[in-house]
Amino acid sequence: MAHLLTIAGALRQGSTNRLLAAEAARLFAPETVTVADLRLPLYDGDLEDSQGIPPEVQALADQIAAADAVVISTPEYNKALSGVLKNALDWVSRTKGGPWRHKPVAIMSATAGRSGGERAQSSLRLALNPFRPHLLSGPEVLVADSGNAFDETGRLRNERYAKSLDELMQELRAAAARQIG
Repeated sequence: MAHLLTIAGALRQGSTNRLLAAEAARLFAPETVTVADLRLPLYDGDLEDSQGIPPEVQALADQIAAADAVVISTPEYNKALSGVLKNALDWVSRTKGGPWRHKPVAIMSATAGRSGGERAQSSLRLALNPFRPHLLSGPEVLVADSGNAFDETGRLRNERYAKSLDELMQELRAAAARQIG
């Protein structure tokens, strides 16, 4: 069993990306799951210079470092990953120890649009590359029309989405086991 960190790139409690991350955690079946909180100050070099790394940013970096695997679910805002998620990545990049390095990471997206967040995932991959995580290449989980994609229990209604998510979580579990073992 492994320790999984889920990161939803949306702050809204009822976000479909939070639902997707929770469904991913259910399928991954970790021994421990931690849900990241991205309510961070906007990155500001002056703030960093005068006060150092904010405690909530260090907590996120420590959660990433402690996890055996990470799931990131991002909405698509204006053809890219969310600003909240980008801000978190920018802040964590300023912490010591390289918490992302070699970390197995699965990305997914849930969006209102018909592409399911394809461009958001592409921009997220570009933003993560400098940190050198072990980004899984697929299967891609791109949940379109996400407001109608989940049932009342938070499960995916669409069998194709559910199958892809299950396969991605199997891949992530295997990658985490290789890291641990």
